[in-house]
Order: sequence, then structure tokens, then C-alpha cells
Amino acid sequence: QVQLVESGGGLVQAGGSLRLSCSNSGRSPSTYNLAWARQSPGKARDFVAEASRNGVQTSTSDSVKGRFTVSRDNAKHTMDLQMSSLKPEDTAVYYCAGRFCDDSGCSTRYSIWGQGTQVTVSS
Repeated sequence: QVQLVESGGGLVQAGGSLRLSCSNSGRSPSTYNLAWARQSPGKARDFVAEASRNGVQTSTSDSVKGRFTVSRDNAKHTMDLQMSSLKPEDTAVYYCAGRFCDDSGCSTRYSIWGQGTQVTVSS
């Protein structure tokens, strides 16, 4: 079983920065991709960043591109999300999520989820 634990959330003013971290354990990190997703009340869950199982390939959604950076360190079993130029609309619970991969590819389903960490951006 893989366990994901997020940390680093909090309250920040618009224009500020925050760094989230996802600690992963329980299975070799090279067997799953990791992503950051967020959800605010009344809205659908939105994936904002992903890092491949080896951490080499990363991507961010258009809504955060240029402001958020994702990085992964398998030696430390962590994935971080550096968030800058934060906006009130970035306010949400941020989740770390994982999907398993093997030599034939990765699952389309994120089957591993952390408990989430709240990010609140004040205007």
C-alpha cells in the first residue's frame, strides 16, 4: 500500500508564495506517477500538476502554468509544489494523488490519495 501525506498548506495573501510537500511511502516511488489536484467548495476536482515516476517529466495545467512548479525527489520520497503569484481563485484543498505505472504504461485512474491540505489566498 502507498501512503501519501500532504503538508505546507496555510493562509497567504494574494501575490504571495507557498510550498506544498507530499510525502510518499509504502512502495517503490518508481512504480507510480504523482499529481497535485485541488478542489474548492462547489467545484469539480482539478488536476494542476503531475510528475512522472522518475520525476523527469513534469507538467502543469494552463490555469497555473508559469506560477506553479512541481518537482519530485524519489530519494527523499517527496513531491513538492512551489506556488507563486497566488490568487484568491487558487484557494482550495490541495491533494496529492498517485496512479500506478508499469512497463506498458500508467493507469488512467488515480487510485491513491492523501488527506489534503488547505490553501487559502486572501485578497
